[in-house]
Amino acid sequence: MQSIADLRALCAALPHSRETFPFDATTLVFKVGPPDALKMYALTDVQADPVTVSVKVRPERGDELRAAHAAITPGYHLNKRHWVTVTLDGRVPDDLIRDLIVSSHELVAGGLTRAQREEMGL
Repeated sequence: MQSIADLRALCAALPHSRETFPFDATTLVFKVGPPDALKMYALTDVQADPVTVSVKVRPERGDELRAAHAAITPGYHLNKRHWVTVTLDGRVPDDLIRDLIVSSHELVAGGLTRAQREEMGL
């Protein structure tokens, strides 16, 4: 996975995922939740080369990932304890990238209220 198209396809396949540009014209943010309570689970700069994606992780997992992969760094402009930025240049296996994105979606969706999760079937 090394392109914005690959990233968009994966995120579009996740339940209740939406694409937004809340900050500027180049920062693509993927959110999950009901329309009135969307929460961010991944973001990328559509003009970056190489492509990067920032995802939410549990703090202990973030520490492990950063220690094991030079292409995984603290989240850029995000809470460095809870977010990592992955450079999509082939150094991180595709399976791990997919797992990180899916896990981020699940982590953020899990933080929605029970009523919101039930309403969305999560």
